[in-house]
Amino acid sequence: MSRSPSFSVKSEFSVKADPDAMQRWVLAVCIIRFDLEQGQLIEECYPPGCLTQEEELEVAFSSFPDSVSQHQNRSSIHDSIFFFRFQRHKHSKQGNGTSSEISEIDDKETSSTPEELKSIRRSRSTDISKSSKYLYGYVFNRQRHDERLKRGGEQKSVVILSHGPYSSVFRPLLQIMGPLYFDIGRKAIEHIAGYVSLWPSPVPGKLMELPIGNAMLKVNLPPAHSLPLESGISYEESASSMAPFLPSNPSVPQGLFHDSDIFGTFRGLLLQLWLLWELLLIGEPILIIAPTPPQCCEAVTSLVSLVAPLLCSVDFRPYFTIHDPDFAQLNALQEGEKYPPMVLGVTNLFFLKALRYIPHIVSVGSPAPSSSRVTIASRSTGRIPAKQEGFGLQQLSLKKFSPSSLFNAVKLRRDGPLCLMTEHKEAIWSTYVATTKPDTSILNRLIDAGMSPRVEESMSVVNNEILRRHFLELTTNFLAPFGPYFRATTPSEGSSPYADPPPLPPFNADDFLMSLSARGVGKFLSKRMRSNWLDLYRRFLNGPNFLPWFQRRLAIAENEQHRLWRQARMKTDIHLLITKMPELEIVDCFNAIERHLLGEMQLQQSGRAISDSAAMCQKLKGDLQAVFNLLPNDMQQLLLLNPQRAALLQGSSSPELTKLPGRPIQVGVVSSNSPR
Repeated sequence: MSRSPSFSVKSEFSVKADPDAMQRWVLAVCIIRFDLEQGQLIEECYPPGCLTQEEELEVAFSSFPDSVSQHQNRSSIHDSIFFFRFQRHKHSKQGNGTSSEISEIDDKETSSTPEELKSIRRSRSTDISKSSKYLYGYVFNRQRHDERLKRGGEQKSVVILSHGPYSSVFRPLLQIMGPLYFDIGRKAIEHIAGYVSLWPSPVPGKLMELPIGNAMLKVNLPPAHSLPLESGISYEESASSMAPFLPSNPSVPQGLFHDSDIFGTFRGLLLQLWLLWELLLIGEPILIIAPTPPQCCEAVTSLVSLVAPLLCSVDFRPYFTIHDPDFAQLNALQEGEKYPPMVLGVTNLFFLKALRYIPHIVSVGSPAPSSSRVTIASRSTGRIPAKQEGFGLQQLSLKKFSPSSLFNAVKLRRDGPLCLMTEHKEAIWSTYVATTKPDTSILNRLIDAGMSPRVEESMSVVNNEILRRHFLELTTNFLAPFGPYFRATTPSEGSSPYADPPPLPPFNADDFLMSLSARGVGKFLSKRMRSNWLDLYRRFLNGPNFLPWFQRRLAIAENEQHRLWRQARMKTDIHLLITKMPELEIVDCFNAIERHLLGEMQLQQSGRAISDSAAMCQKLKGDLQAVFNLLPNDMQQLLLLNPQRAALLQGSSSPELTKLPGRPIQVGVVSSNSPR
């Protein structure tokens, strides 16, 4: 969304910003100035005191384009929008959870094995901003050139810090807030913070209407299953949201950064998209270099969006600088040492030497024109012009070949990525051989936008939809063989729904690969992959994306199975069920109903009950009484010796739950002691 020329702050707006309400979306708003004597300085931070000193430094250094990446642009004003992502320090002032608690959660997730998947954590802190492992900084940067000023100009950035990867929200918000701040100053922060405080809580996967002044942001948020695990999010996820089939509505996001410009960013490297998809799928370290922060940011987000609906657990940094604390560790890696799974977007050519051993380097984008001001009305500030080096749309056909193109490709590989030090080119340097073949039928459907900017904008939308849907289908089919491990069951006809549901099938990597090898990968993938496709699955199982994705899918499947069995209990006619049971099974049924009833009541007392919990409690109490009435008198007397159980059978609405029955009743055992 572009900033409307008619934008104005409502004169009657007088609601003060509520920092607690604002933090559902925004942790802080910072104004950062580049001082010639002292460097980057945070002039303002609202609300104050929400960042540590180390985090303030990291935000300040990441909020300006690298000087090395800037070409001589002598226009009076140059605006750009980009964002960065950085790891929070564990001694941050924020948070109810301690750093040791955060570390413990991370250790449990990273050390889990497929055999331990049933014990994964299902609940997380709802206070997202306080438990986030990463923060996102969305930047509106203005460079003002004025020969009267020292060094001929000044720089200042407006930064929105958030816990969520909501670029679809904060990009248009910055298009409003950035120019507004430079028009009216600090009042812009107060006005925007006030409006954000009134926004409802984020609902993943939904179209949200968020008022801001006389404008309305209509944005689609990424679905819950795509949000990073470290964000502390505990949104409800349903099995349908992760079902192995394509969505009917292509406008509904299926992963992160649904609005990224895949076509515009990788237009010169379209034939390599399948290689990049594989590299991200298996979690290979990738360095993406571009002339400007908006272009490298767009490249990283476009790459991450390719693997939807897979949960991307690779550490991605849309804009990474040498001031990031993680740079020292990466810079110390020697030849032969393994880089962590990450995607780094950089503009500083120094990274080509500092990270020279990183196995995959991608160069995208084109240098900014030397005279035109970057217009914030454009959705993608880093969009690549229609004419550029590399593959044009007329050159996409694999049948067209020339000796010069082969010579250029060989020369590019021979020179290596250091050739970018003298001239920027779009290219990929990687020794990885992709299993997936480029789909030329998809490439042939892409539309040549021509030279008109208006046509370019509309055609990019069409081309992005074609590419995104293809890779969504590709990823969905790749993940389909794991479907049987998430198949929830329902009680069979005539069986008791009060019994515990059977466990989901256990996962073993070797057994899975052996079974997959025997039955094949399926028609869709077999036409698009080479014969070594099983190696790709083996790399995926050993990579960083598999286990977090599998754990979350398994948790959702278990919750779905729990819901189905709970629903069956609600519909079961207890009288019809127990008439065919022997006495021993009736006693087991009593124990099971009592256990489910106490569980529902505990949820009610803790405030975590769902909407129909009261009706379920009434149903279970009636079922418990019906089963009790069928038991022999001596058994009934034994049961009534326990006061809590007696309260349940007498219909008490709030029996004491501090001392629950600790043991199920035993047939044929009579004791004068009440079970505890």
